[in-house]
Amino acid sequence: MEWLSNLGVVGTVIRFVIILLEVLMVFNLLILVHEWGHFLAARWCGLKVEKFYIWFGKPLWKKTINGVEYGLGSIPFGGFVALPQMAPMGGIEGESSPGEPLPPITPLQKILVAFAGPLFSFLLAVVFSLLVWQIGMPDQRIHTTTIGWVKPGSPGEKAGLKAGDKIIAIDGTPVQSWDEPVDSVKERIAFSKDESIIFTVQRPGEAKPRDLASKFEIEAGTLFTRKGLRTVGIIWSYDAKVYQVLKGSGAEQAGIKKGDRITQVNGSPVYTPDAVYEFCEKNPATPAKLEIIRAGKPLAVTLTPLKPVKPEPMPKEAVSIGLTGITFENPFSVKEDTTVFQRPGAQLLAATTMMKRTFGAVFGSRGDVGIQQMGGPVKIFSVYYMLFTTPDGWKKVLWFSVVLNVNLAIMNLIPFPVFDGGHIVMALGEMIRRKSLLPLRILEKVQMACVILLLCFFSYVTWFDTADLFGTGKKKDKEPDFKVEDIRYSAAK
Repeated sequence: MEWLSNLGVVGTVIRFVIILLEVLMVFNLLILVHEWGHFLAARWCGLKVEKFYIWFGKPLWKKTINGVEYGLGSIPFGGFVALPQMAPMGGIEGESSPGEPLPPITPLQKILVAFAGPLFSFLLAVVFSLLVWQIGMPDQRIHTTTIGWVKPGSPGEKAGLKAGDKIIAIDGTPVQSWDEPVDSVKERIAFSKDESIIFTVQRPGEAKPRDLASKFEIEAGTLFTRKGLRTVGIIWSYDAKVYQVLKGSGAEQAGIKKGDRITQVNGSPVYTPDAVYEFCEKNPATPAKLEIIRAGKPLAVTLTPLKPVKPEPMPKEAVSIGLTGITFENPFSVKEDTTVFQRPGAQLLAATTMMKRTFGAVFGSRGDVGIQQMGGPVKIFSVYYMLFTTPDGWKKVLWFSVVLNVNLAIMNLIPFPVFDGGHIVMALGEMIRRKSLLPLRILEKVQMACVILLLCFFSYVTWFDTADLFGTGKKKDKEPDFKVEDIRYSAAK
């Protein structure tokens, strides 16, 4: 649909509306399937079903069919099936209509009905994982664990980390890539818990790996920005591939051309364009011998850094590098042609492990990951919208839906009143005591208190999600923005 943007304002608006409808369709499918599980289980157990709603709040649309009121609420925070024989939920579902007394149900029936929602969410995750396995997903992971640049004065530099070091493990956990959701450099740094982070690195020219203990830094939050995650001031290694040579620059005089890959500066390996940039900034007008690869063949050239020339229009596919007169290829804007076909079991295991570690980090006694780093419906909407706007975005949507449905299943099994896990705990208590775990009057107050607490949580994370959405909460870092794989989400029923 990129061609619609070429039609001007009208085309842009049409494209926005189409993508928004796609997002709503996928998001509501997740809610619908979860609530459908509760609905079918309630019917199978013979319970009375009063309402079946997508979203909460005052209904935008409703219709009664065979005694069940179906509707669409005005607050996009999930959905519900109103079952008066379960625990009282009038705080979010509305009060039940007076009528004939309803026969009680057994604790086992309550457990089956409550568990059916998370079960259906997980089964939907299985369906999405099968589709991803068969259709594939563009591989945009950063597979290297080699450090390409260390920020001067950063905790990583003070610890002795250097460009070219290959990170083998962090705090004893082997790392497989720089940015995957599980067992990556970013994940292990962000989720570290001790005062020092232990990096096991293999340095070029050394026979054995070495352990380096690094402190970390955290960017403070503001009214509109979340508190940052732990960082040590390092980025990954990627090619210094020339995208554009500015006219009148030293690079042009040296004969450097688009597509050249710079591998050395004065005999020192180049792990990112920053090595070229830093040399030129520190040594203006000093000739530098560059080793480059052009069309697969090595070539030596001499570059003399000059004063900045007038910059030419710079496309998003490139990043500017100061006195060199070169714009280098942006690794995030390179089109990925690789497609991965990950097995369903591996997808589901990764999503489950991700959520397990996230909960451990958020609710653990150590570390710096907290509730503020979690996201709600606004974040989920924005991620889905962003994915749909990228090439082959629908494939990425399928993958993200695996993660999100596993998230929904796990979140709703938390033993917190209002959640399905809370209903299950209450039913188990009733089964053991052979009577209600709490008197109805007290249970209603507990449920209402939990509803208020849940709404406060949603309001809290939505504040930051909205700030991110409109750019107010974005931070400008040396390192490019996190990709979807780096973010942990929460979504309540």
